[in-house]
Amino acid sequence: MARSFYLAVFPFVLLIAAMLVGAAPLVNRQIGDLQCNIDRLGIVADLTKLSTTVKSLTTSLASDATNAPIAQAAQDGVTGAQGAIKTIAAALFTGQTAPADARDQVAGNLTAIGAALGNITSTDSTVTASVQKAQTQLSSAVTAGEGVVSNCS
Repeated sequence: MARSFYLAVFPFVLLIAAMLVGAAPLVNRQIGDLQCNIDRLGIVADLTKLSTTVKSLTTSLASDATNAPIAQAAQDGVTGAQGAIKTIAAALFTGQTAPADARDQVAGNLTAIGAALGNITSTDSTVTASVQKAQTQLSSAVTAGEGVVSNCS
């Protein structure tokens, strides 16, 4: 009895659902495929990890007159890249095209981070280990960013 009820109701529910669901417009959609979204998530996650490492590095070098401003420049680069990615995400979520200048800002900030990390010099093994960790995280973020450029169009 219950089975016949479901068999009678199911086609009706399916018909209503089909009438309510419409195809999403393809114009200006940049949601991306699976690999694109994996790359997007990758750069966000990598920058979050990098931010934590660089903040720690900045704290460690706070009393070092030579390296403190360099570490701060790296932190500013991370903040700038994250801000540009937020701009891109906001555009995508509202169905707009990602601003080219925001993509350029991400790339420029990643380059600035690399330059800053490359200029930090220290004999403290904790600092050098943190710099190496940050450089590895930066490399991973750059790889994910390159994936976004090549896989998201």
